[in-house]
Amino acid sequence: MPSPLPPTEFPFELPRGLVGADGVLHRRGVMRLATARDEMTVARNRTAQAQPGYGDLVMLSQVITRLGNLGNLTPACLEDLFTVDLAYLREFYNRINQSGEVHLPAQCPQCQHVFHLELALAGEW
Repeated sequence: MPSPLPPTEFPFELPRGLVGADGVLHRRGVMRLATARDEMTVARNRTAQAQPGYGDLVMLSQVITRLGNLGNLTPACLEDLFTVDLAYLREFYNRINQSGEVHLPAQCPQCQHVFHLELALAGEW
């Protein structure tokens, strides 16, 4: 029996949250794995071509499938993210698209046993 496919969507919770046009704070969301099409969308975006940092907002608008009860997220909508939330989303994006999880080597200071710790991002649930 073949093993199940890995998940392609991952829940997250922003440290601060995005304040919507209606004044509601949106913190919980879902991000999916990026595709080649997403990369092409960023490459074709004129604002991202002129301002490379804007490409992050374009990519995030493609891969965030849900944030609170907000509908279609656009790069312009994500311009209102607090910087801590933008940093969190960049890190979360890298984490799920590189391997799905990050483990750091650690060593017990008492017995010297070596083990791995899973990196947990602030705001994750």
